[in-house]
Amino acid sequence: MTGPIRKSVIAGSWYPGHPETLTDDISTYMQEASIPDIGRKPAAIISPHAGYIYSGPVAAYAYKTLLGHDYSTVVVISPSHRAYFPFVSVWSKGGFETPLGIIDVDEALCDKILKTTGTIKDDQRAHTAEHALEIQLPFLQTVLGSFSLCPLIMGQQDYPLCEALAGTLAKEIDNPDDVLLVASSDLSHFHSSKKAELMDSKVARRIEDFDAAGLSRDLEGSQSEACGGGPIVTALLYAKTIGRTSTKVLRYAHSGHITGDNASVVGYLAAVIY
Repeated sequence: MTGPIRKSVIAGSWYPGHPETLTDDISTYMQEASIPDIGRKPAAIISPHAGYIYSGPVAAYAYKTLLGHDYSTVVVISPSHRAYFPFVSVWSKGGFETPLGIIDVDEALCDKILKTTGTIKDDQRAHTAEHALEIQLPFLQTVLGSFSLCPLIMGQQDYPLCEALAGTLAKEIDNPDDVLLVASSDLSHFHSSKKAELMDSKVARRIEDFDAAGLSRDLEGSQSEACGGGPIVTALLYAKTIGRTSTKVLRYAHSGHITGDNASVVGYLAAVIY
């Protein structure tokens, strides 16, 4: 590891800042999740990125599919909530720190994808305050233990950029069985629970139909919502390129299930691609 360490910006607020409490919470979420046997090592998962009290029980369904599997590298793709930029930002050197320790960046893979296309740029500014990528890391540390990280933030999420990113990853990842993609996304925001469930069911259907183009069209036409729609579309396109075309939505919930307020909710989904 040769570069800077990206310090946690949400430990102690979005998730517990004490290592033992954090580990205990994640272990509880994992124990309570019940998933079917998918019979194959996952190529990618889709996981929400709200505070753990809201999204942790849903995320656990996706992460439970990883138990018993090892990956040398995890590519986490998240949206940008605080800045717009017309490219994909990678933190290419150093590491990411959470209360559970430091994760080394896979500098070799980051360097390869930076050299392949101009749509990926070495720009740390997008990463400094973004929660959607960091929120995945303690789950990964708990479930996988040791791995290196390729951290990507999409400042733009249109279909051509998703295609370009998926193609680059498929080309530059030498052994897809040894690499996991994590698409970080919440679903609809601030609708009634009834409307949210209708909109979010469209996203779930597109994922289960393996319809990346249809999902992208729905999102652009406001037929559904997913703040990390680009990461989801990218994960589907990448998986198709490497011949992994099975999907399963494992869990859906929204914030109203936690707060009891169904007037304005945020949707969360967990899924696996294998």
